[in-house]
Amino acid sequence: MKTLLLAAALSTTASFAFAAERYTLDSSHSQILFSYNHLGFSTTWGMFSGFEGEIMFDQDNPDNSAVTVSMPTKSMFTGWEKRDGHFMSEDFFGAEDGDLITFTSTDIEVTGDGTANITGDLTMNDVTKSVVLDATLNQAGTNPLSNKEWAGFNATTTLLRSDFGLGAFAPAVGDEVQVQISIEAEKAE
Repeated sequence: MKTLLLAAALSTTASFAFAAERYTLDSSHSQILFSYNHLGFSTTWGMFSGFEGEIMFDQDNPDNSAVTVSMPTKSMFTGWEKRDGHFMSEDFFGAEDGDLITFTSTDIEVTGDGTANITGDLTMNDVTKSVVLDATLNQAGTNPLSNKEWAGFNATTTLLRSDFGLGAFAPAVGDEVQVQISIEAEKAE
């Protein structure tokens, strides 16, 4: 059942069947963390917040399911204001208000009970690349606080900054970025 629910929640075609149900992301309990190597001395961490998205899924026909997520580029937080400002400068994102990072799923490969490889288009810094998320269904069921249907997922992937035109100072500052995602979604009424 976990595999079927994960496939239904995250499989990825653009068409939606009438039986597909919409879940909206709970941004207050969803996070995207990233880390990279700094000169071989440390691992530097950051996160994105303020993102929105939805999961459409049909438990009986997972091929009619999809996930989309977006977040403001300027929501990046690394714990040091000068670093955040540098990342938003022309050296990296050249970010302006309203710039978004988006992910739209395109395919799924169920890999086990409650696990899947989710392929999708990640657009960041005006560059779109296909990425694969190693995803796990944490739990699906009734949230005891809201008494509503809820689902939670974790996922990981590795990106190269240079693939998105963000490779300044590599290799001294690691080009490889580890990404950890944890999301909760509420069934829409």
